[in-house]
Amino acid sequence: MKLVNMFNTSYPDTAYKNPLPCYLSVGHKIFLRHPELYYIPAFLHTKNAVLSIPAKLNLCLCCNQGDAGKILAEVHEKLAEIIAPGITSLEIDRKGEELIRNAGCIPSFKGYEGYPASICVSINDEVVHGIPSKEHHLFDGDIVSLDAGVIYKGYQSDAARTHGVGTIDAEAKRLIEVTKESFFRGIAFAKAGNRLYDISAAIQRYVESQGFSVVRDLVGHGIGTEMHEEPEIPNFKPKFGRGIRLKAGMTLAIEPMVNAGSYDVWMLEDDWTIVTQDGKNAAHYENTILVTDGEPEILSLN
Repeated sequence: MKLVNMFNTSYPDTAYKNPLPCYLSVGHKIFLRHPELYYIPAFLHTKNAVLSIPAKLNLCLCCNQGDAGKILAEVHEKLAEIIAPGITSLEIDRKGEELIRNAGCIPSFKGYEGYPASICVSINDEVVHGIPSKEHHLFDGDIVSLDAGVIYKGYQSDAARTHGVGTIDAEAKRLIEVTKESFFRGIAFAKAGNRLYDISAAIQRYVESQGFSVVRDLVGHGIGTEMHEEPEIPNFKPKFGRGIRLKAGMTLAIEPMVNAGSYDVWMLEDDWTIVTQDGKNAAHYENTILVTDGEPEILSLN
């Protein structure tokens, strides 16, 4: 996290300095705040400086990111309808991009650090970042994870879902259910005043209680005008510390990535696709959330 020290005073790395009053929209209510030490949430900062945004411009910041989330939720709902044996991952990607652009959004992933598609389509032992291809067909009994992001009026949303293809076995079904439930177990702690790793610990505790493992090499993230912002959000409790204290207004992408076997993964030669080392299935569930003083708001779930 970057600090802008306007008063030659030392501040903790959990805060940004903003000398101007700023409007913050939370749950569609507008608050005017004048604290001397004002926390700028993820969607109000850039890599190099804090934004001092005029009130008239700032009134719609949360609305824009909330709208991005709603659009992305609808994209996922429509993509779920076409998941069936025989479809290719490229067809899924093309449909996803069409839905995103028709909604007036930009696909976050396409071209991001060279990624060639709009939807990450990861099948069976592919954890994340699977590259769509006309050669990759879905078969009955597969599971497939779809990870997508959209940019709407400059603000980003990121979400992932894992689906069964046709008839799947009981273990695959349980993996998908546990992964989704672990997200909700985690965000139960996504409240102002709690610590970041409270979320991480809750995810890990639930997943491991069900006999599965959480991936260690990939994490969630802050999200705002950039897709990947601070803080990094592991799905496991790090050995040291409790993480930053959560503040109302922070927007986070919480995304458990859960393996049926070991948590060890590696990258394929395409430099994108992450797979389980033991060849067992993996599942992924993600939403963009807004931290509030009460229950978190899930922006990418209708």
